[in-house]
Amino acid sequence: MIDLVVLALSSDPRPDDNNVVAGWVGAWVLGALVVAVVFILRSFTKQLKKVREAQEAGVFDDPEAPSAEPDHDAADGSGDSSDTPPTHHQA
Repeated sequence: MIDLVVLALSSDPRPDDNNVVAGWVGAWVLGALVVAVVFILRSFTKQLKKVREAQEAGVFDDPEAPSAEPDHDAADGSGDSSDTPPTHHQA
């Protein structure tokens, strides 16, 4: 058994620290990731510019402005508890 351990340790020498490199494959993968991140960031900034222009044009509602219309979605249970229940008239 000891002979097997000695044989395994002697047959697998450690490489020198100067010989361990990522190689060209690692460099290409890193370069591709950098290029992909650059394209994603460019697309993201373009989309943010479109959103900002649409907001300035008034496409979106101003979230800080009070709503002039009453909330008709209170029937789904998402309204405040201070809402008055709707009145039902029987004829």
